[in-house]
Amino acid sequence: MIVRDRPSALKLFFVMRGSIMPRISHVLLFNIAMATVVTFTHGMLFHFKVTLTAIPFSLIGLPLAIFLGFRNAAAYDRYWEARKLWGELVLRCHNLNRQCLHMIAPPNSGEPDLRPRMLYRASAFCHALRLKLRGDVRTTDVQALLSEQEWQSISRNTNQYPALMLNMGADLSACQRAGQIDSQAVTQIDNTLSAMISAAASCERISNTPVPFSYTLLLHRTAYAYCFLLPFGLVDTLTFMTPLVVAIVAYTFFGLDALGDEIEEPFGTEANDLPLDAICRSIEISVREALGEQDVPLQLMPVDYCLM
Repeated sequence: MIVRDRPSALKLFFVMRGSIMPRISHVLLFNIAMATVVTFTHGMLFHFKVTLTAIPFSLIGLPLAIFLGFRNAAAYDRYWEARKLWGELVLRCHNLNRQCLHMIAPPNSGEPDLRPRMLYRASAFCHALRLKLRGDVRTTDVQALLSEQEWQSISRNTNQYPALMLNMGADLSACQRAGQIDSQAVTQIDNTLSAMISAAASCERISNTPVPFSYTLLLHRTAYAYCFLLPFGLVDTLTFMTPLVVAIVAYTFFGLDALGDEIEEPFGTEANDLPLDAICRSIEISVREALGEQDVPLQLMPVDYCLM
């Protein structure tokens, strides 16, 4: 995610980090080159004059802009819902810290204290979900928060975060049987755990249900056809200004099209995706601080204005 103040008016035109320009630069340059050739040949194609007026472009341009806007709104809805779900996970982890440390009594002498293990497991749950959503096979962050025995028991699972919640339920039940917690507090903690797994399942729903391909394909084809034919419709009226106008229109349409592609998958590692690494680190820090640890990791900071 790009984290920076709004640049000045002059710098605004040259900002590349987080801009959609690198993604569309090749097709945009090709479109401008094509518009330049059409301008020099005055719309001639193999000794045949391609005659187009501005009317069809006016008729097509407005619906295209509206549909691109609808598609980007749908993509942003996915992005914003994903951010709210991860905000819910942060909230629930904070609540779990409080509930485990203050609603579960310390064990009797000689018995293991399950509370730190439960809190570490909640942080590992968030890391495991992040790795699942990003298709990342690196498990170092999850392993570091679990015992070797527990990691060996869940490492064979396809989805590790549901297995962690099963272990969380087992520890909560063990605390109840040991008399460390009453039934009302068990219900409250169980509701917190259920909300966490619900948020994770909703994230998987977003990840596994893309915007319908046929809708995206229709917009891709229409935007490209519109921008590549536009020079033939403008050259008779704009003459040498045709490449400039085509560049502005193509940048807008290609950019909106590419931006929708980028934000409709909010869990990736591109510049405009959600900073899941930073969110998981924040959760881990809150767990370690709640347990009174002194050697806690630092918050992740933006690198070149990008927070991962």
